Amino acid sequence: MKVLVTGAAGYLGRAVVQALRAAGHEPIAMVRDVGSGEIPGAAQIRVAELSDPVALRDAVSGVGAVCHLAGLGRARESVDDPLPFFRVNTGGTVALLEAMAREGVPRIVFASTGAIYGSPQRQPMDEGTPDAPPHSYASSKLAAEFAVEAQARAGAIGAVVVRLMNVAGGADPETTRLIPRVLAASAGESVLHINGDGTAVRDYLHVRDAAAAFVAGVEQCPAPGVSVRYIIGSGCGTSILDVVAAVERVTGRPVRRVHGPAAPEPARLIGDPGKALVELGWAPAHSGLNEIVSDTWRAVSAD
Repeated sequence: MKVLVTGAAGYLGRAVVQALRAAGHEPIAMVRDVGSGEIPGAAQIRVAELSDPVALRDAVSGVGAVCHLAGLGRARESVDDPLPFFRVNTGGTVALLEAMAREGVPRIVFASTGAIYGSPQRQPMDEGTPDAPPHSYASSKLAAEFAVEAQARAGAIGAVVVRLMNVAGGADPETTRLIPRVLAASAGESVLHINGDGTAVRDYLHVRDAAAAFVAGVEQCPAPGVSVRYIIGSGCGTSILDVVAAVERVTGRPVRRVHGPAAPEPARLIGDPGKALVELGWAPAHSGLNEIVSDTWRAVSAD
């Protein structure tokens, strides 16, 4: 199947393109400009902005499905400057849905976020956990989900919404995320600053497993009229200190760190991927902490 991947030049987008190709599909990479470089595995590259309806129609023309990953993702920035997140994440998704409707594209797999659940007391979180977006990034993604689901109810598309946990592993370009920061500290490039005692627990998902979920979503996408939502995570909790220990184990180097005051953040955030395991036939095959850390270290060392 021809599958358009928006945000194909990004960290996860590149992995999705490669996973689709490996599964026998024909991935079409949508990028913002011609300077995005080669996208390994892409059968074709199409240039379009979410804000350009004409270019979007050209981008979706002739495809059987869309994996929509393009958007803004820095949650902390969304607190002080929320409107760009709604313009791109929500408005851009609406523009894409309009282009799909005009070109008769019947399937979408939408990249959303587990951050929409906020900080619920009951862990792990599942699809029945109430939505409580804690910042504008999560709110903009939830609003985009509403648009996708409404378009599905109208009969225009079948939709799979994947709420991703913390994607990690491989060539992660975001140096502010925990695992790249810990690896930088182990290399002597910085000191790791930890808020509190380091026992805050998160759910880390290997980028290859996240990409595989998009392939499963394309292949199991329901018929027009139906939308389904899944949590995509490892189902395992990993603390900051667990990550530090794994980095020291993998690299053989100590991690220089200092502890500061505890921050007002949830103690545990873990996703339950059980529904995806049963309905999508997907499983997190590469999301063990050692594998995530080892893959990231290899990518960093290769630079």
